[in-house]
Amino acid sequence: MALITEAYLRSRLVKGLPDPFPVRVGDKLTPAAVDFLKSRGIATCQIAPHPTILPDKMALKDMSVPVGVSNRHVHLSPEHVETLFGSGYSLTPMRELSQSGQFAAHETVILIGPKGIIRNVRILGPSRGATQVEVSRTDGYVLGVHPPVRLSGHIEDTPGITLAGTKGTVVLLQGLIVAKSHVHMSPQDASKMKAESGDRLILQTLGERPLIFADVIARVNERFSLDFHIDTDEANAAGLKTGDVVRMIGKNGEITGSVRG
Repeated sequence: MALITEAYLRSRLVKGLPDPFPVRVGDKLTPAAVDFLKSRGIATCQIAPHPTILPDKMALKDMSVPVGVSNRHVHLSPEHVETLFGSGYSLTPMRELSQSGQFAAHETVILIGPKGIIRNVRILGPSRGATQVEVSRTDGYVLGVHPPVRLSGHIEDTPGITLAGTKGTVVLLQGLIVAKSHVHMSPQDASKMKAESGDRLILQTLGERPLIFADVIARVNERFSLDFHIDTDEANAAGLKTGDVVRMIGKNGEITGSVRG
């Protein structure tokens, strides 16, 4: 829908106003615009709205994003690695992750909350500056803690949790979050998808339980590989698993196209 004003009509005078002047279904003319057309003897005619253009197969392929379901896990600072597993200890890589240079370690910890514990929580490496624990909302109920939804690395004013390793424990004062869904992408992926870092992407799932993720943050970096990261609660709600594909259908609150099947 468009609002047609007298100022807009005057701006069109240089190129000439069509007679009759086309007005699409849903468009609105201000009273001043109506008087402006009448004073020049220009009638109006109603035309159909813009047709909905479905994306072609190549466009759909370009907008496809693979899914990576992330179970509860921990990122440790170097100091906390030593506290939990011993002086001079280094994490032992078990398998590589989708993002270059990152790995799941053989080591695990126990999460201890006010109401419950969760064992065998995987550590992801390499170690980083500040320790961070990422759980699902369901895990929070088990632990008796209610962490906020945050992007990775944004741990200010978040609750803490106790970690137990083979050699010691760490009591975090902050760092427990529910990770906000996000898409890792390279600059080349971002260019293809016409996205920028910080954009809020709209992603549509396919399959038996289709739904739309309306606020997925784009994270762009040369080191990143294209991957849509969600937690297990989100994956279960949408019937998704690692390796599935979703499609980007818009960004920043505007849907540009959707698909079936």
